[in-house]
Amino acid sequence: MIKQKTKNSGIFLILVGLLLLVVALNLSLGSVRIPLSEIFKALTGQPGIKDSWVYIVNNYRLPKIITAILAGMALSAAGLQMQTIFRNPLADPYILGINSGASLGVAIAVMGSSLAGGLFIPSLSIGGDLGLVGAASLGAGAVMGLILLVGRRVQNPTTLLILGLMFGLATGALVSLLIYFSEPEKVKAYSIWSYGAFNGVTWQQLKVLLPVVLFALGLLAFLPKGLNALLLGEDYAKTMGLNVSRLRFLILVSSSVLSGAVTAFCGPIGFIGVAVPHIARNVFKTSNHKLLIPAVILIGAIVAVSADLVAQMPGNQFVLPINVVTSLFGAPFVLWIVLKRNRGSTSFNV
Repeated sequence: MIKQKTKNSGIFLILVGLLLLVVALNLSLGSVRIPLSEIFKALTGQPGIKDSWVYIVNNYRLPKIITAILAGMALSAAGLQMQTIFRNPLADPYILGINSGASLGVAIAVMGSSLAGGLFIPSLSIGGDLGLVGAASLGAGAVMGLILLVGRRVQNPTTLLILGLMFGLATGALVSLLIYFSEPEKVKAYSIWSYGAFNGVTWQQLKVLLPVVLFALGLLAFLPKGLNALLLGEDYAKTMGLNVSRLRFLILVSSSVLSGAVTAFCGPIGFIGVAVPHIARNVFKTSNHKLLIPAVILIGAIVAVSADLVAQMPGNQFVLPINVVTSLFGAPFVLWIVLKRNRGSTSFNV
């Protein structure tokens, strides 16, 4: 037991070191390469550094990295909860249609004027416009409210999963309708947002995103025992004296807020939520949520910052959409999960 704890502590130290490494590389590399020594000066306010480098580090790269860390933590934690509550290894934060609701909010804000004769905002800047974030938040919140309302009445997780998929399909159909009748430039603006990005979030927006994510992650501190029990089924959880309805409600609140906030600020970002929990389980060889929760939070941050680093294509002017990077690496990973599960070598129990 002591040996295993020591091993786990060593793994966590390695992961912390890896996170610091990718953060340092992300601060240094890009279209403008800045030496690490100069980055330290910029962060600490020391003199003798170019003003342009100070601006790039403090106003572009640092908020982008903090956003990536928060997004990775949020999506991974939400994914872990979704996979546990539905007992489905391919469930992810968007399985309940939260991102579809956010996408609908943005679609209405950006393209709604084409159908309402200017009733909605005729156009919005995709690069971090607070109005756009508000529209995404309202859309995500509306779907989350429906899910929470239904979740209090539906006892079967599979039924709730199907309802979530239906919510996603319905909102997706409305988005497609808006796209069909909208002007080309508005469709392009919406498409840019849908690619996902960390670099559009400002310090002002981080003042909202940070406490929201930390609040939802804080709920997880009360859930490890319940999440472990749900792995063995709701009947087993009830025999342990747990209030399953309240537990499911807290899980839905936490995962919905986490995925909804990230979608609102960064756009829909896929595959991180479904992949990271499996990485954590394979690294730590456990399904114990007391260990998995901090593990997915840390690994999620590493994966998100690494994806942003790849997206920057250091040394070039091009920046790939985050969804392109996560899909290129995430799709083969999900395929591997499916094939491994079909061979019967993947267990989803404690």
